[in-house]
Amino acid sequence: MHAHRGSRRYQQQRIRQQARTIQSCDFFNLLTKAELLDLLDQQLPPHRERLFAPTETLSLFMRQVLSPDASCQAVVNRHAVERLANGLPPCSTSTGAYCKARQRLPLALMESLVRQTGILTALRAPTKWQWQGRAVKLLDGSTVTMPDTPENQARYPQQSTQKPGLGFPIARVSALVCLSTGAVLDSAMGPYCGKTGSEHALFAQLLGSLVDGDVLVADRYYCSYVVIAMLQAQGVDVVLQQHQRRITDFRKGRRLGAQDHLVTWEKPKRCPSWLSQPQYDALPATLLIREVRVKSKVLVTTLLSPRQTSKQALGELYVQRWNIELDLRNIKTTLGLQALHCMTPQMNQKEWWVGLLAYNLIRLLMLLSAKHADVLPRQLSFKHTVQLWLVWDHRRPQPDDGLDILLVLIAQQRVADRPGRIEPRAVKRRPKSFPLLTEPRRRARARVRRHGHPKKLK
Repeated sequence: MHAHRGSRRYQQQRIRQQARTIQSCDFFNLLTKAELLDLLDQQLPPHRERLFAPTETLSLFMRQVLSPDASCQAVVNRHAVERLANGLPPCSTSTGAYCKARQRLPLALMESLVRQTGILTALRAPTKWQWQGRAVKLLDGSTVTMPDTPENQARYPQQSTQKPGLGFPIARVSALVCLSTGAVLDSAMGPYCGKTGSEHALFAQLLGSLVDGDVLVADRYYCSYVVIAMLQAQGVDVVLQQHQRRITDFRKGRRLGAQDHLVTWEKPKRCPSWLSQPQYDALPATLLIREVRVKSKVLVTTLLSPRQTSKQALGELYVQRWNIELDLRNIKTTLGLQALHCMTPQMNQKEWWVGLLAYNLIRLLMLLSAKHADVLPRQLSFKHTVQLWLVWDHRRPQPDDGLDILLVLIAQQRVADRPGRIEPRAVKRRPKSFPLLTEPRRRARARVRRHGHPKKLK
């Protein structure tokens, strides 16, 4: 029996047909077979046939994030040329239809696709890549900026130290990353200031992506009683650096070895602002914590047995926390997501999640290449993989044409192992000698019209 043209079943059939025939969806077809297409079927709202179908719009959006020229005009221009090359009728190069198609994409769909690709990538990782047979997840936060529009300022205000009209809306983001594969498992975004935008508040939104048996590694900012208690309630162990405000005295507690002991932490008297009072009351009154000094750092962990987990093993695991700093650098710098481009907060959220989706699919490519070459994914270059995929995507191979060759090319460039590398946080190339803007741009334009540009300093 054929599905009626206006029915939900007919639309799902159209989605599958488009996703398997449109070349811009090769990213889905090449790497994930039907897993993500099923998710698209379930979460795409009913829609009529348009020039930019939802599946095609999503793929073009990902291509836009991956491309060095991330403008809407560039992706529409390329799409128009590809239509002509494929014998389809010409279309306008105006960006209006594409921008409206991006607005129609559901944010919940993008979030689900990121989480699904993260899980899919982690499940494809061999057991030998795990740490002592357990999955290790990394957690950290960062910030992103966006255009200075009233809508963005209302949702993500600029820093309070900046004058109105001189700063940019700023958002805080957190990411939960798989250590073995580098894939993003979940993310959260909130205002830079306020109790709903702190890293701890964003951490609470990511708890659902942590499961019993996981090991979480994070920096000293997450080393708090409440965070550890919430994780232990879910069966998650932690390896954290001791917070600078907490004093560690190895003469106290139960001694396990040289500068290695068990101590009891007491529950704080005040509930943090980002947690509800009932949640706080449900936390235990005390926690048994292991503190251990490894070189210059004091590590805090819930892995209490020195026989099962030695000091050396804890130190080697915590060193790998730096990988999430590199992952955030790849997301923000390599993919260009440190400064989002959209005029409204809703579209900036979509841009962030689409960027994470593109990042995860690149990580999935790296995983397949690593398994093909019998190396770890962390030994491969993320930027090299992005560059190869862009060239591969431009060549337009058939969906199953020569993927093994692409995987071999990805594995040819290895990332150097440089433990203990230290670089100064400074730049050698000087910026141009333009003065800083110290007044709103509208007022500065009026002053230039009235008095002209200031003379150059000799």
